[in-house]
Amino acid sequence: MTEKKKAVFLDRDGVLNQSFGNRPPNNKEELIVFPGVPQAVANLNQAGFLVFVVTNQGGVGLGYMTPQDLAGIHEKLAEEVTQAGGHFTEIMACMHKPRSGCSCRKPKPGMLLTLGKKYDVDLAQSFMVGDRDMDLAAGKAAGTKTILIASDETITEVPDYTFPDLLAASRFLKDGIEG
Repeated sequence: MTEKKKAVFLDRDGVLNQSFGNRPPNNKEELIVFPGVPQAVANLNQAGFLVFVVTNQGGVGLGYMTPQDLAGIHEKLAEEVTQAGGHFTEIMACMHKPRSGCSCRKPKPGMLLTLGKKYDVDLAQSFMVGDRDMDLAAGKAAGTKTILIASDETITEVPDYTFPDLLAASRFLKDGIEG
């Protein structure tokens, strides 16, 4: 029997890249990756984690951007991470309109459960990293531990861990504090 893998599921906007007020980037030219993010992903890869991006992108369903715009944003994000020696196992986006009732839009755990099954992930040994309640709720519903990246958001969910940025969280996980 093969051992299940451990993973880190990353929210995108507010964790990996800058938002514009409450709006995410709508094209690759607007993508501004936070300092330290490419190295953080490389750290997570080096620590043996599969690294996924799970992001709500209702702007596609609402017509603010096309699926091609979203693909361009994710290609640029992946390129910046690759330059630091890291890589994403997969980037998954819910492109449904908000309140559409789909099972993939966070706070529902659909994206995490789908990727977990596809890649044989031990969700109990994995982490969901986000900056909002919906990210933490999705992680808890999927059975992961949760990491909050501190932001100006009002948080009511209680995370397992809190860090100022993804680089600090990646160092914690890479150092094997979890055993």
